[in-house]
Amino acid sequence: MVKTLAKQAMTTKGQKACYVIDHLVEALGNDPSSSLRRAMILTDIDIHPGSTQTQIMDRLDIGKSALNREIEWLFNYGCIITEENKTDARSKKIYVCGYSKSAISNALDYFSGQHANLLFFLKRTAKFLKQEKPTLRDAKMLYSLYEKKDASRQEVLDSLYGGATSTDNRAYKKLVETGIIDDA
Repeated sequence: MVKTLAKQAMTTKGQKACYVIDHLVEALGNDPSSSLRRAMILTDIDIHPGSTQTQIMDRLDIGKSALNREIEWLFNYGCIITEENKTDARSKKIYVCGYSKSAISNALDYFSGQHANLLFFLKRTAKFLKQEKPTLRDAKMLYSLYEKKDASRQEVLDSLYGGATSTDNRAYKKLVETGIIDDA
């Protein structure tokens, strides 16, 4: 409780958003190119442990093939585990595990432990980014600029995760082209 209150009191809104994105990147195998949709799926599974893919599809309104790809990725990267469903042998129960569980817990500290608020944050960010498949990298750039108010391209790129410069530059350029950020 004290840890949560300290985090909330000592950070600005922009910093909080950046920290949340950082924790979600950690939850998703330290992959900043992970989509906000993937983060939403992982959060939904954390809210509803033991869910089946059908239940997740219904709650998040995601198509079957897209969800299958995301679940496979989450499983392969050790973010989730599956368990046989004793009531329906055609489906499996899904749970968040390990480093992903811990990182989501850390992200939830900024939302008073409320998963619904974290999901709302992700959905609003995705909607604001106006892209087909916005990534955590895109969100981090957005919130870094929000925090700094006025920053050079290099300052924004320096706030990212040390990935390939070409990838970071391409993501930055896409945000400029869509009018999300101004590169004046």
